[in-house]
Amino acid sequence: MTSAPRQALSLTLVRHGESEWNVSRLVQGQDDQARLTKSGRAQAQLLAEELRSHEFHHVVSSDLARAQETAAIIADALTLTSSTDPLLRERCFGTLEGGPWADLTSDLTGIANGVVINPDARPVGGESFRDVVRRAELFVERARAKGSDHPLLVVTHGGMIRAIRAFCSRAPLERLTWDSVGNASVWTVHTSEMR
Repeated sequence: MTSAPRQALSLTLVRHGESEWNVSRLVQGQDDQARLTKSGRAQAQLLAEELRSHEFHHVVSSDLARAQETAAIIADALTLTSSTDPLLRERCFGTLEGGPWADLTSDLTGIANGVVINPDARPVGGESFRDVVRRAELFVERARAKGSDHPLLVVTHGGMIRAIRAFCSRAPLERLTWDSVGNASVWTVHTSEMR
């Protein structure tokens, strides 16, 4: 018995706009208290204008408020349908959430000098980067199974954008470059190019 071939899929990945906790330099992870700043809402509005020429039919976002708010602004401006998916949440940083960014040391995150040095490192009560890549795989495979001739607009978080890109590239996680993913930045992934 053979399974049906998986559809190729184009994903346009967007990081949420600037949040209050980004400004305060606090670890957000899956803590859902932070909301977009005025600047973050303006970033989402500008991004909607930049994306207007694309042929999206739907936007899916993380179920965390900062991503949902960004997605709602974009969906409203582009008259798109929208939904949420908890698989798209940011990496859980466990006991570090709500604390200062300075607490995110390389022994707990597995990232040092712009490179993944240990994809299995995890803070107490949190996820490893490998865990996040597994969630990314579930999301991508489910989206591919649904199939679409149109690119899917995905509003999520920096860690999940890196995880989706890592999964789709099939590159080893050890020594993976840790790209800077700014607020309201856009990244495109084509699953037909998966190695």
